[in-house]
Amino acid sequence: MSMVEDKGFENMILTFNPKYELPSRTYFTTKMEKKYEEVKGKLNKKLKTTDSMALTTDIWTSVATEAYLGVTCHFVGEDWEMESHSLTTMPLEERHTGPNIAEWIEEIIAKFDIPPEKIKAVVHDNGSNVVAAANLLSEKHGWASVRCAGHTLNLVVQSGLKCNQAISKCVAAARCLVEHFKRSELACTKLKAKQKQMGSGDPGDEKMLVQDVSTRWNSTYAMLSRLVEQRWPVTATLSDPAVTQRGKHYLDLKNEQWDLIEELIEGLEPFDGATEFLSGQKYVTLSVLPTLVQGLTKSIQGSAFETAPVKAYQAHVAEEIARRWQGLFLFHPESPNTTLLTAALDPRYRKLKFLPAEEAFKVQSTVQTMALAVKMEERRGNRASGTAQDDDAVTVTRAKGAPSFLDKILGSSDSSTSDEEDEEEQFNQAVQKEVLMYFGERPLSKKENPLSWWKTNAARYPTLAKLAKSLLCIPATSTPSERLFSAAGNIASKRRASLSSEHVDMLTFLHCNHTLL
Repeated sequence: MSMVEDKGFENMILTFNPKYELPSRTYFTTKMEKKYEEVKGKLNKKLKTTDSMALTTDIWTSVATEAYLGVTCHFVGEDWEMESHSLTTMPLEERHTGPNIAEWIEEIIAKFDIPPEKIKAVVHDNGSNVVAAANLLSEKHGWASVRCAGHTLNLVVQSGLKCNQAISKCVAAARCLVEHFKRSELACTKLKAKQKQMGSGDPGDEKMLVQDVSTRWNSTYAMLSRLVEQRWPVTATLSDPAVTQRGKHYLDLKNEQWDLIEELIEGLEPFDGATEFLSGQKYVTLSVLPTLVQGLTKSIQGSAFETAPVKAYQAHVAEEIARRWQGLFLFHPESPNTTLLTAALDPRYRKLKFLPAEEAFKVQSTVQTMALAVKMEERRGNRASGTAQDDDAVTVTRAKGAPSFLDKILGSSDSSTSDEEDEEEQFNQAVQKEVLMYFGERPLSKKENPLSWWKTNAARYPTLAKLAKSLLCIPATSTPSERLFSAAGNIASKRRASLSSEHVDMLTFLHCNHTLL
């Protein structure tokens, strides 16, 4: 927004149109704040139409060393489509302790008039302070604490890449090689020429080498994959005396290192696919996690690697998966596993084949208990809304007079207690029948969309449909919050580092909720 006060920009506009009066910075600021309130109002109305939602949260630091708390909300809309919205990129001034983070999240939902009982889960990374905050919110409001599956996968693979010295050295050598091409304009130009000469890149779309980021293992996978893809143009470029001085031929990788990288890519590929899938927010992800973890374990254990370092990596990541997800396949009715409940309500995985029969029965029984609770809550809501009719009925009953002596002895057929017991029994039977029918059906094809299935079958399973809406909206990762920071990073750039933290929040909110503009 400060660009309108930049002398160069003013001179440029003056050159284009000397008569044009450039709006002030205050004008744009006022416009932005007004638009923020307008979109916030639209989002508030939308959030009131849903009975349940999930949150994701993460913390980020800008180039101006200002800390922000990102929070997004996710729910299944009336048309059974997944919806995701940014709530805030909230500036933080106090210490990032668990109690403070929990309090900030409560402030955010209050700002958007979201009742705490609507929140079903908070998805977060494995940071001790965020975990502590999630536990506090779970104790206070009953929100499920769901750890980010993407972050767990990152920890698994990062640990595997560091478990063997040969792999660490090989990755470091590859990184050094890529850095050489990134820093040398001559080497980069020659590489493009070699790519054209060897036909390894489309004209005008040469495959540039990728630099990895230490905190993102999948960027390491992308770096190694691109390097192997461009091996021969890279080698040819490095062998050119005009590019590589005599003393720098060490930059090229040895044959055994190239072989190691090729095998390592094969071992990383399943994790890359899993990470990409779990990071989606337009479709159901959490229910897929148990099957996906089992598939990853089988994939990594079933691969036949030849080099000793990659075999060591293979064994290590298999152990890490088992250790970090050891509780994923355990179910305790007193503290239900949200992931397994979500899988049970996904028609693709309703048979829970990844669980022993005893554990699957526990999950199904808990689903029935939860469905009955939903039915009873619905009943209480109907009674509350029908208070006026109930009062009229009481007036009519009183007008009829007191029950006769015979009614007192034999028991009146209009006894409210008896009616309530009969009604409760009918509720129990209806819910039990609905649950048995649902779990008795054949699983949906894994290629099908479970939300589309529920949209079609909600009338057949009305109680379970409400339960499914409250759980299938939970993302498997906190990636949506991280995407907020990508947008915020572009907004709070070095050139715009003077933006106030409140305006960064507003601009990020408008950018990420552009569909409501």
